[in-house]
Amino acid sequence: MLKCLVLALAGATLLLAGSARAADTSLVLLTENFPPYNMAKNGKNFAQDENIQGIAVDIVREIFKRADISYSLTLRFPWERIYKLALENPGYGVFVMARLPEREKRFKWVGPIGPDDWIMLAKADSKIALDSLEQARKYRIGAYKGDAIAETLSKQGLNPIVVLRDQDNARKLVNGQIDLWATGDPAGRYLARQEGVSDLKTVLRFNSAELYLALNKDVPDDVVARLQKALDELRKEGEVDAIMARYL
Repeated sequence: MLKCLVLALAGATLLLAGSARAADTSLVLLTENFPPYNMAKNGKNFAQDENIQGIAVDIVREIFKRADISYSLTLRFPWERIYKLALENPGYGVFVMARLPEREKRFKWVGPIGPDDWIMLAKADSKIALDSLEQARKYRIGAYKGDAIAETLSKQGLNPIVVLRDQDNARKLVNGQIDLWATGDPAGRYLARQEGVSDLKTVLRFNSAELYLALNKDVPDDVVARLQKALDELRKEGEVDAIMARYL
């Protein structure tokens, strides 16, 4: 009887310790300028906490509030840097990220937060017509360095011309420096409008992806589960759609 009591007390102690650790969890969240999902209010490449806005930012804030998990939020540049920080540092996370097969085991995932179709944009008066990605091979394609779209195109031998800011491709397209802009939808069109560019057309839609919050693999599973549950509830209540409608 005494042995059973000791074991029960030990189990309860471990359970309480685990709960305390979960309650004490505070995550370091990183993001980038990727309108309309995440962006600095002042348009700069560095911002913190309340100086960051966007669809994903509003959703992430709400799910962390509902899950009762504390966090800090920083917007930095470039994407490759914050990706590496989240990959290598316990307690870190990065959003929004496409959940690609090669990334699957590197992170723990909360989502989906929103869609990110992959498209090829051309000038409105362009004569380019595409039925497949293969047909784009002969054109100069602009993309965003480190982005999943650029990485996928590179692996398929399309050799995109990459830039450090995706919005720069809007101006390059208008100026004739590239023939096509491989970007996300709705992100690309939003970025183009921010640059004063509106005369673009979609000539190919070549992939449909979903965007996620990616957490370092050392983040406790129960924390990930609480965040996912909060997001599922938010979507069921129609709040995810309502947040998106504020920006699109």
